[in-house]
Amino acid sequence: MTSLPDIDSGPKVMGDDGQFHATDEEVDLSQTPVEAWVSLLFFWTLGLTVFYQFFTRYVLNDSAAWTEEIARYLLIATVFTGAAIGVAKNNHIQVDFFYRFMPRALSRIMGLLVDVLRIGFFATATLLTWQMMDKLGSYKMTIVDLPMNIVYAVVMAGFAAMAVRAVWVMRIHLLRGYTVLERPGSEMNER
Repeated sequence: MTSLPDIDSGPKVMGDDGQFHATDEEVDLSQTPVEAWVSLLFFWTLGLTVFYQFFTRYVLNDSAAWTEEIARYLLIATVFTGAAIGVAKNNHIQVDFFYRFMPRALSRIMGLLVDVLRIGFFATATLLTWQMMDKLGSYKMTIVDLPMNIVYAVVMAGFAAMAVRAVWVMRIHLLRGYTVLERPGSEMNER
């Protein structure tokens, strides 16, 4: 006959006084990248705008027309500034299946090629956004009388931040001697 495990042998979460005692770990925000703070600012501004839209539409029964357009642009700003965080953490979608079967030298070359192509893509997207802004000129937003280039400037800054972070990731890969694609279980935090 097998014995059941002792349920009291695990970690103790209840004190002798019958109360739940827990302490949180200290929060350290010193390693939070600038892109995260900027993205958080856009996100909270988006949240306040959507709340204002809800309030004016359902409470005051007089919807503010500008909120839908501005909310759309704030969502774009949140995505493009937040995408730089994904590049910095090197956790965008990647297919590492074939790297498991490649010879080590080919895997290394392919990993570095991916880093170079990523930098090239983000740098090209930055340049193309700049060119599009130049062609738009003084084009205005639909409802709000502001230049549309404000939105595209944030997109361009997001692409530029992604390009800079991609260079930073490639530098880490070169110093470390392998890419995450070559060793899928590795983390970017192993520096």
